[in-house]
Amino acid sequence: MAAGGAEERGGLEAAVRDRLRLLRERWTRGIRERGGIAAFADPPRPAFPEDAGEVSALQALPIDVQLHIMSFLSPQDLCHLGSTSCYWRAAVQDPLLWRYFLLRDLPFWTSVDWKSLPDVEIFNKAFSEGSNNALYDYMAVYKKSCPQSRRSLKSSRPRYGAVTSFLQSLVTQAEPRFAMFGPGLEELDDSLVQKMMTCPEILLVAGLPQRQIHGIGSGVSFQFNNNQKFNILTLYSTTSVERRRARAEQAVVVNKMFYQEDSIVGNQQAVHYSVIAQVKKVCEVVDGFIYVANAEAHKKHDRQEELARILAMIDPALGPPNRPLLVLSCVSHIGVKRIPCVYMAHQLQLNLLRQPWMVQDTVAATLAGLLNGIEWLLEEANCKNAQ
Repeated sequence: MAAGGAEERGGLEAAVRDRLRLLRERWTRGIRERGGIAAFADPPRPAFPEDAGEVSALQALPIDVQLHIMSFLSPQDLCHLGSTSCYWRAAVQDPLLWRYFLLRDLPFWTSVDWKSLPDVEIFNKAFSEGSNNALYDYMAVYKKSCPQSRRSLKSSRPRYGAVTSFLQSLVTQAEPRFAMFGPGLEELDDSLVQKMMTCPEILLVAGLPQRQIHGIGSGVSFQFNNNQKFNILTLYSTTSVERRRARAEQAVVVNKMFYQEDSIVGNQQAVHYSVIAQVKKVCEVVDGFIYVANAEAHKKHDRQEELARILAMIDPALGPPNRPLLVLSCVSHIGVKRIPCVYMAHQLQLNLLRQPWMVQDTVAATLAGLLNGIEWLLEEANCKNAQ
């Protein structure tokens, strides 16, 4: 999906400029007519005072400058701009403009969830001049997917939610428990878990390691924002000794958390995993899952196998089917080129899952992004427990 993205964005930018030039030519032609009604046949638009006699200073700017100015505006600002005149209303509703913004901004978004993931078909959909519905498609997708829009929607929720959380805090409850697993725990140069254990200014350790699981996992209690406590059971593919040996020899580690069961789907053999008995017991009692994905772009990844292992962990036969899944799309440090979180969600085919999920960009060396993901996970877990 990322292949040819820069080339497509460049072509779209040129197309947007051409569309804005055409729009302005039509508009200029229209205001020269008596009565100042612009040449927009579908639908008819009323004339505004400024439309009838003169062109605004912003509208008179070169097309490249107009596009450059719009590139700095948020979705809300663009909508406000569209309310100032018929010209700008037509300009900001142009589907090519929003497709350009979508493909330009999407690689820089730091999170995406099950409600906001853009359909992969959108990136391959051909633009049609004759489609009436195409006018609003990309605007709607951008506004739904943009993290800024999602934060605005979250902050506008009714205040009774805070009251409910306060009342729930008065009732003694067990700490939420989450199982954390995935290749990002072992393949990165910087250890995410070690940083979590030694960075109290970001995440405070509230309990010593407990519940050892055959050398491949243990549980640690943390405290979020000096308030809610939660427990993370970290599950590794094998023992620490075997992991160090494999790293030194640059060998592939045999994952002891799962055993493979081949099945036939149609005429093809499909890989299916099940978890070992000890991990199964963990999956039966946790309130959610944290999958640490290796998001470093220069490394090879088998996302199909990763999906198979995720499905084994969240198997509905092992517990409630609606437990949330947080995917930490992790790189070692800031300088490493990463796979954008939206691409990660599509590579892992998270749209196939039936429970709430979120992909959050994370940096192991600084824990950047971790608290945002933990906050979402705790909210989802508390919501499910309240039900």
